[in-house]
Amino acid sequence: MADRLSTRNAAVLLATVVLAWGTNWPVTKMIVHDMPPLWATALRCMIAAATLAPLLWAQGQFIIPRRGDLPVVFCTSILHLVAFSALVAAGLQFVPAGRAIVLGYTTPLWVAIGAAMFLSEPITRQRAVGIGCGLAGLAVIFNPQTLNWGDRNALFGSGLILLAAFCWAGNIVYVRAHKWISTPFQLVFWQVLLAAALLSTIAWITEGAPRIVWTNRLAALLLYSGIVCTAFANWAMTMVNRSLPAVTTSLWLLATPLLGIISATVMLNEPLEPSLFLAMTLIIGGIALGTVTGGWRQWTVRVKPAP
Repeated sequence: MADRLSTRNAAVLLATVVLAWGTNWPVTKMIVHDMPPLWATALRCMIAAATLAPLLWAQGQFIIPRRGDLPVVFCTSILHLVAFSALVAAGLQFVPAGRAIVLGYTTPLWVAIGAAMFLSEPITRQRAVGIGCGLAGLAVIFNPQTLNWGDRNALFGSGLILLAAFCWAGNIVYVRAHKWISTPFQLVFWQVLLAAALLSTIAWITEGAPRIVWTNRLAALLLYSGIVCTAFANWAMTMVNRSLPAVTTSLWLLATPLLGIISATVMLNEPLEPSLFLAMTLIIGGIALGTVTGGWRQWTVRVKPAP
């Protein structure tokens, strides 16, 4: 692996990751408008795997996973890359990208609760206040005045995104407990490759053979999501985590949902809802409180929040 980056170069790389992950939500929504969500997620993983293999090989990081790392390969592939990504893609068919981003970024709230239950991590006063703020933000999103409870599609889509956040949180809790042999970057190729195989199989069974009307726009969106938002972002975060403090990285990444809402407005013409900004402020503020006090900073170090 290359030497650590300068602080300036690492900051530029991190800003690029935030831009990629923030814009990936509306990009995914546009993709699932033109093709089934499972096939969309499978193709993204295929593209990422095809990009990561030569990148790892060129850096001398291509390995065969050791037996001790197989559980984390399966866990991350199934819970994050398959369950989280597929549920988000499916939910985006019914939910605006801005709302989906805020719901997706409730993940650290469930991580804090799960870590207390399964890893015996204490819920400090600051962490409890942060969880309370986050849950208040969630209440704003599901308030009958901001969400039409008579709209079954909206409720179903919101439920899928929230379930995706639970799956991602479960993966993060396991990743914290895992005894690493290889580095996360060395294993990511096998994770996306396994995810591509699983998603393709599930998609073939549930959605049938892919019937995709290919256009230059759709191809460009898939390449952007697979290469930039998945393969490049994983490599970039490895470099950033080697070069910047974890708290700094965590706080920068909190800009991702804000950028996602703005990009959804620009790219999809979604309205800027005041209630959504209130919910995002409460949720991200709660996460920031836990991050600054050291409570949740690890969640961003080894798990990549791409949808």
